[in-house]
Amino acid sequence: ALETLKMFEKKDSRVKSAAATNLSFLYYLGNELEQATNYADLAVNSDRYNPAALTNKGNTVFANGDCEKAAEFYKEALRNDSLCTEALYNLGLVYKKLNRIDEALDCFLKLHAILPNSAQVLYQLASIYQIMKDPNQAIEWLLQLISVVPTDPHVLSKLGNLYDTEGDKSQAFHYYCESYRYFPSNIEVIEWLGAYYID
Repeated sequence: ALETLKMFEKKDSRVKSAAATNLSFLYYLGNELEQATNYADLAVNSDRYNPAALTNKGNTVFANGDCEKAAEFYKEALRNDSLCTEALYNLGLVYKKLNRIDEALDCFLKLHAILPNSAQVLYQLASIYQIMKDPNQAIEWLLQLISVVPTDPHVLSKLGNLYDTEGDKSQAFHYYCESYRYFPSNIEVIEWLGAYYID
């Protein structure tokens, strides 16, 4: 893939930008940040209106620890294409990392309107409501999430934990049992179930 894409580097700016965008992404996935950054720069310089290029540039900046600058690239990508879901998702993650929870929530609610059955978006919404100390909303989003991915043991144990925190032992027991059924090696789940049976 890398060799094929490198053949397009010498073409006109649109083709060069598309090839550089894909090369940047491949290097990013391979954790070769320097190469990913070089190709992200090339992609952005070839076509400043390419939202995927701007998103990749934001990713490389984020990986280097500059959250504020990454957010600027994601916002620019969204100005060029308001439906660029990758930029919107990553912007939500950046806001969450910066503890700008209301802005993160806004990003993920917009994403949910575009991608109503995205497991990642539903998980992020639940996580944000948990940070906001609103367990009922967190439970609602996790229940939607398990309707999309019903066999995820991590989500099931998270539901069990939230119900336990809320004092609903029977629901907590149900979700911890389900989590144990799909992944019987989670020590925290085993400990909770053991303590429940002792009680």
